[in-house]
Amino acid sequence: MPNTFVPGRNPMFLTTAAAVAYRRGARHIVTSVCETDYSGYPDCRDDTLKALQVALNLGMESRFVLHTPLTWIDKAATWALAERLGGFGLVEMIVRDTHTCYLRDRDHRHAWGTGCGGCPACDLRAAGWAKYVAGGGAQPSGPAS
Repeated sequence: MPNTFVPGRNPMFLTTAAAVAYRRGARHIVTSVCETDYSGYPDCRDDTLKALQVALNLGMESRFVLHTPLTWIDKAATWALAERLGGFGLVEMIVRDTHTCYLRDRDHRHAWGTGCGGCPACDLRAAGWAKYVAGGGAQPSGPAS
């Protein structure tokens, strides 16, 4: 198991989301876990999320649906999906405002966002960005790495 694995992280987040959804009368919960390049985390697997959906529905006597639109696509396809859904502005916002660096580096700016540029999360994001750009994806303005 990678040293970046946090046991129970996604089940905890999704259980909290389900509790809030229950109180608000919502049924649909969306999460961005990805099984294609997930670094081996067991709580990102499709089987885990299906089992969690069953457990949440049984435990809260509800009918939640856990949506995992990124499960079977890689990071390049995720960037392309963002562009299809929200155009260049959404891609630029994701680069500017989201963060995946395991070392919490917010000081080093790259074409794909901020991060150390060398941890597994940065490596995945950078490789996905490179593949996305090579396929004709938009490039935000600003310094590149």
